[in-house]
Amino acid sequence: MAESLNIPQNATKEDVYKGIIPQIKSLIEGEENLISNLANVSAVLDMAFKHLWTGFYLMDGNILVLGPFQGPIACTRIPVRPIARGVCGVAAESGETQLVPDVDKFSGHIACASDSRSEIVVPLVGSDGATKLVLDIDSLQLNCFDKIDQKYCEKIVQIIKKQHF
Repeated sequence: MAESLNIPQNATKEDVYKGIIPQIKSLIEGEENLISNLANVSAVLDMAFKHLWTGFYLMDGNILVLGPFQGPIACTRIPVRPIARGVCGVAAESGETQLVPDVDKFSGHIACASDSRSEIVVPLVGSDGATKLVLDIDSLQLNCFDKIDQKYCEKIVQIIKKQHF
């Protein structure tokens, strides 16, 4: 069992991701419980980047339900069908990563945390084509997330997919 996390100091964002990816793999490898693994992944990302909110929503029928997270309290349920709501709902419905530089300019944004300024949401789509969960990260800063975040957050979601779906 891991007791500490090695986060590269004074490194680029990409180097931090490169440093934590093997640690995430090690943390979840062999652990069968999805919730435990999502909790640890949330903790790693929070420790590495200290964003406003980092966590997961899991699909339950036509609704995303709050899963493990780090940060302030959050929306518990987010509709996906018949009408997708918010960045998470759109990501879940489309099956595509949503990179939002300014949440106030995203039509239908749900302000679970009024301090949120930018967001990235990465869906995990199962082999059946259905979204199983989304990784959601919110920042206090505008334009916080970019293609580097997208690349590595998508890799993290694939690690989870390989372990559980």
